[in-house]
Amino acid sequence: MRPLLVRLHRWFGLAAALFLFVAGATGAVISWDHELDEWLNPHLFHAATPGQPQSAYALARAVETADPRVRVRFMPLNIEPGHSFTASVEPRVDPSTGKLFAPGYNQVAVDPVTGAVLGKRMWGEVSLTRENLLPFLYKLHYSMHIPDGAGIRWGIWLMGLIALGWAVDCLVALWLSFPNPAQWRKSFAFRWRQGGYKLAFDLHRSGGVWLWLLLLILAVTSVSMNLEREVVRPLVAVLSPLSPSPFASRTPLPPEQAREPRLTMAEAVTRAEAEARRLGWTRPAGGVFAAPEFGVIGVGFFAPGNSHGDGGLGNPWLYFDVEDGSLVGRQVPGEGSAGDIFLQAQFPLHSGRILGVPGRILVSLLGAAVALLCVTGLIIWLKKRRARVGKAARRAGMGGGDEFTVSVESCGPGAQPKTEAA
Repeated sequence: MRPLLVRLHRWFGLAAALFLFVAGATGAVISWDHELDEWLNPHLFHAATPGQPQSAYALARAVETADPRVRVRFMPLNIEPGHSFTASVEPRVDPSTGKLFAPGYNQVAVDPVTGAVLGKRMWGEVSLTRENLLPFLYKLHYSMHIPDGAGIRWGIWLMGLIALGWAVDCLVALWLSFPNPAQWRKSFAFRWRQGGYKLAFDLHRSGGVWLWLLLLILAVTSVSMNLEREVVRPLVAVLSPLSPSPFASRTPLPPEQAREPRLTMAEAVTRAEAEARRLGWTRPAGGVFAAPEFGVIGVGFFAPGNSHGDGGLGNPWLYFDVEDGSLVGRQVPGEGSAGDIFLQAQFPLHSGRILGVPGRILVSLLGAAVALLCVTGLIIWLKKRRARVGKAARRAGMGGGDEFTVSVESCGPGAQPKTEAA
């Protein structure tokens, strides 16, 4: 059994090493994507014009009037002092062709006082320019920028399946790391003074053991982020009843077939604020987004600048049907069944935001650790592969003889060395 698990661990690690290295390295950076993006691109985020800011609705109308090819998909309802009004936009359908316009951008920054456009960019574009660097890294983290096709999100599915394999491999690697009770202490030790290969081996094995639970959480939440509809939600529903979700119960339409919402964003916010008062919520309506492909408009409740929900399980959201304006769903952090709360916790856990700033620091360090585990796993494999090749050559030169090789660790908590017949 052990030789089989060693091989599975080895070959999964070699197959997934590059993807996990990239995911870990980018994850260490994008834990601070908003702060770094603002630092790199102050012209997109800062607005110092004195005066009274216009309403979010007026600014959104100005954006759509200036370029009728787009409609606002997400916008904040309150603007932090000294900051721009930054909205996400999507192309409308060109009535002459039946296809989407190609405006060349999907995010626009506007001076909240004058309404002047400060800048535009295509969020997620494959580009290393200052304006696009952080969005590029963010999208690389979860999709490798592999394009969609035939209605399938190939990059997101690929990274989700790798994360699923990683979660299973975490269990395999933990079992391999404790070959017998007598040597369990070695699986927690680091030979710092010896350096070289021995230290690389300990960083891989013992580092993975110390961080095992946190790595498993990262792997499981990665599956949840990329394959919620396809894998996680159906599995959770078997164990716990789930509250209705308009995104889980509706099949999204192709962008060209999505109709213009009859319910305006302003009307949705008015309905949401009335429902929030009825529920006793005290947070202000902080943002609104339209998802016409699902036939839904969502309104979130949070303070300015806190759209990601630092601390706890995130922000509450209410969802309305774009045709008749009816309330079709809500997500309230900490409320619902055990399955609901489990799903609510996935992004806060994955991003570390469940613990606020300390959690984000921890996730950054974990991302660097994942990258290090991949590098040390590759070092171990290369050294032992050279040893096997050398032994095979010597065996061929001697005309036979017994050969023994050492099992190989790869990405994830490593296993103890164990000799096995080649």
